[in-house]
Amino acid sequence: MMLEAPEHKYRPFAPVELVDRTWPARTLQAPPVWLSTDLRDGNQALFEPMGIDAKREFFDLLCAVGFKEIEVGFPSASRTEFDFVRHLIETQAIPDDVTVGVLTPARPELIARSVEALVGARRAIIHVYNAIAPVFRETVFRKTKAEVMALAVDAVRYVRELTERSPQTQWILQYSPEVFSATELEFSKAVCDAVVDAFGATESAPVIINLPATVEGATPNVFADQVEWMHRHMARREAIVLSVHPHNDRGTAVAAAELAMMAGAERVEGCLFGNGERTGNVDLVTLALNLYTQGVAPGLDFSRIDDVARTAARLTGLPVHPRHPYVGELVYTAFSGSHQDAINKGLAARRPDAVWNVPYLPLDPKDVGRDYQAVIRVNSQSGKGGVAYLLERHYGVVLPRRMLIGLSEAVQARAEESGGEVSPAQVWQVFCDRYLSDREAVTYRGHECVAAAGGERIRLSLGIDGRVVHYEGCGNGPLDAACRALPGPIQLCDYEERALGAGSDARALAIVEVATPGAGHTVVAAGVHESLVTASIVALVRAWAGLRVPAAPARAGRRERRAAGRH
Repeated sequence: MMLEAPEHKYRPFAPVELVDRTWPARTLQAPPVWLSTDLRDGNQALFEPMGIDAKREFFDLLCAVGFKEIEVGFPSASRTEFDFVRHLIETQAIPDDVTVGVLTPARPELIARSVEALVGARRAIIHVYNAIAPVFRETVFRKTKAEVMALAVDAVRYVRELTERSPQTQWILQYSPEVFSATELEFSKAVCDAVVDAFGATESAPVIINLPATVEGATPNVFADQVEWMHRHMARREAIVLSVHPHNDRGTAVAAAELAMMAGAERVEGCLFGNGERTGNVDLVTLALNLYTQGVAPGLDFSRIDDVARTAARLTGLPVHPRHPYVGELVYTAFSGSHQDAINKGLAARRPDAVWNVPYLPLDPKDVGRDYQAVIRVNSQSGKGGVAYLLERHYGVVLPRRMLIGLSEAVQARAEESGGEVSPAQVWQVFCDRYLSDREAVTYRGHECVAAAGGERIRLSLGIDGRVVHYEGCGNGPLDAACRALPGPIQLCDYEERALGAGSDARALAIVEVATPGAGHTVVAAGVHESLVTASIVALVRAWAGLRVPAAPARAGRRERRAAGRH
């Protein structure tokens, strides 16, 4: 049924009365202060929140990328969150130039728990929030404006009282008037002014005032107007670091952040690849690389963007879409013949010392650790890059870039043999022959998994040169345990999963890439099975067999199995 005009149901945002707005005439000349909230906002939005080990690996990744402010958790929410903050402090894992922060509601017992978690840190941000929008005041909390303001001020005074007891830590207050973008500007200003006064902020020791578009409800220019209004009207602007936290409900969080920076925001909160509640937070990778393409050094290192994406996807369980700006598998690949021709000519004409100006490519792939192989390979196929389209359209499979390149070569050979077009079914058959066939000497026979201390133990049965050999290993999950069980050493470089079909008859396609550490050679293989775990292990065995096919042992006894389990 066609959607009817919704005037009777949805109330449009009223424009901000800011006739002399200045942000439209500005351009971005410098990056903001970046705050990653992957370990807090992003983590709470996952199907399975990360444990301490995964959060520590993600924290180290964020530090390596160059984040200087990281919101590491919500310590009043759970023991795991509290323990992770203590782990960072007690193991001295926080670099000297990195400031960690935590989020707490404006409730005394939760504030106390949050301050307790951070005691001993060199420098720490206590981020206090309460919702101040009319719908929350009237519907959720049933409080007056005065009561809502008092809640914020009392919370900030309590933070000041507690933090003054631990002067060894440099404490920074951050306050967020939650649902700012749906709140009356005069009231938002009044609350923020009161908070700044209550904490005793100064120009040398400012408070962070963070303006969240908790639910993105208007076009980005409206949010920019709101930010500029606050920037110009708050009473003690010199004692404030003005921050924004855009959400992506309308799909325009990146634009909202960019315009907010033009409007006076100095700091931006978000997540790698836009993770977060509902449609997510602002995508900090896209925002940073947007700046980069305009000649502004973002202060974040995405020169090995594939490594960042793989690690984030593995730790969160959220894949990066193949069309994701700057980082998706397909964003530097053209399938249209006219696009291929223009890109090829642009690359051929480019001088190394010239400004980047290649058709259809807004960013030099080499700047983010990619190469031109995928672009050139698709072009050299004279349109046969449609292999990717056929697999995605007919089988719902989007292959990793390296696997697609190898498959394209095999499909081209098949097409040259037949002298005609290759159908989707023939492309699928070539894929099966190349990536879903066992190598002659090694076959998967079965596996058994049982729970073990700290993870899972696997007993893996393989056919090697006609004999059944058993390997055992322990790991964080079945795939990690299988990696440790197989003779190696083996490095799991990449793992992806897809569903083939839908409903009760759906099967799982698992794709793995493995390497021998230091060898510079990787092997990609795949597995299909009704069970995702089985498909993953089958793919791993095939990839391992591609690295080397060991001779069958004379006897796979207990000593050999124990040795294999240590790999």
